[in-house]
Amino acid sequence: MADAPKEGKLTRFLDFTQLIDMASESVGGKILFATDDFFAPAENLIKSDNPIFKEHEYTEFGKWMDGWETRRKRIPGHDWCIIRLGIHGVIRGFDVDVSYFTGSHAPRMSIQAANLEEDKLPEIPERGIRTGAAATSEEFEAIDELKSNDWDCLVPMTELKPQNPASSHNYFLVNSQKIWTHIRLNIFPDGGIARLRVYGAGQKDWTATDLKEPVDLVAIAFGGVCVGFSNAHFGHPNNMIGVGRVKSMADGWETARRLDRPPILENGENGILLFPGCEWAVFRLAHPGVITQIEIDTKYFQGNSPDSCTVDGCILTTQEEEDMIKQKWNLPIPKWKPLLPATKLSPNQSHLFDSLTLELQDVITHARLTIVPDGGVGRLRLKGYPSSICLLRSREKPMMRFAVKVGFKANP
Repeated sequence: MADAPKEGKLTRFLDFTQLIDMASESVGGKILFATDDFFAPAENLIKSDNPIFKEHEYTEFGKWMDGWETRRKRIPGHDWCIIRLGIHGVIRGFDVDVSYFTGSHAPRMSIQAANLEEDKLPEIPERGIRTGAAATSEEFEAIDELKSNDWDCLVPMTELKPQNPASSHNYFLVNSQKIWTHIRLNIFPDGGIARLRVYGAGQKDWTATDLKEPVDLVAIAFGGVCVGFSNAHFGHPNNMIGVGRVKSMADGWETARRLDRPPILENGENGILLFPGCEWAVFRLAHPGVITQIEIDTKYFQGNSPDSCTVDGCILTTQEEEDMIKQKWNLPIPKWKPLLPATKLSPNQSHLFDSLTLELQDVITHARLTIVPDGGVGRLRLKGYPSSICLLRSREKPMMRFAVKVGFKANP
């Protein structure tokens, strides 16, 4: 087996691309500063969609490009920009995408990072419309307070390699376990980059959290992640645990239509569709804990929402999870406990359910959403209490119980 690439080196190991893009505008990423935005603004770097090319489109400043492109530099120095991550956490890898920048891509780049406290940041001028502009002396003065020249280097100066004009990715592995909040992308000396993807996992300081109310234990911003799924034809399950409310169908999980659907569909006695197949997604919680409330949002899924769903939970060790991933979750897991029985769903609606968990000490590490027969879900929220909070709660009072639907017997 070949040795894994060293940190910050070009890599073919693409597992990290299944993680969340922590810099994306869709999770709150923001460009704070760029030295120059003459041909195309740095905001394009963090667009959630893939770059496109418009062959015959021009602006008053030159060729329209879907990326960040600076002017041909005629003064000393190099170009760079600062990105505030929408999700703070551990970075596993970068994708520096130079698609469509044939003849104008940045020849070299490097990436630095920092962990900055939000309330101690200087006031940085809003950027506004930037095409055709360069940073002002006022903007340079404000950004200098961040001392970004001294930030940690995650990727040293490296040559960028254009490949297929429509798909030209440069991947870089990161092994650091530190938490980062800001990124500095340097290009040497100038040029264009279509997208910068910052792949990683959110992190939350659970010890500093006053959890008087249940918290979303599967939230991607806190470190929740999808670790297996049956189908993601139109959208990855990680979208369901994303930041904020669902914005469109593209912002959720949607499967292909199952080919084994019967020619004529029928309902069972409980009003739920009789169907032989299903689709599923498994999530590792951001923190082991007890789920007390489940939210399933089908907003925007009006003609393609699932008919029904179930939610189950279990405890898995790291090794057990690795084994399941290798086997594509085909091995039986006797540990699954029902959190939500088979429940009818409605299109374009937020559904809120009580969990079937019978006591606060019933901790899980993983949850599985199963939808029947197929379709799309915008958001999945699994609210509850981290295990450390659960175990500290007094056992002197009667066990907290939650609503159990008639005819369904929960596991003891």
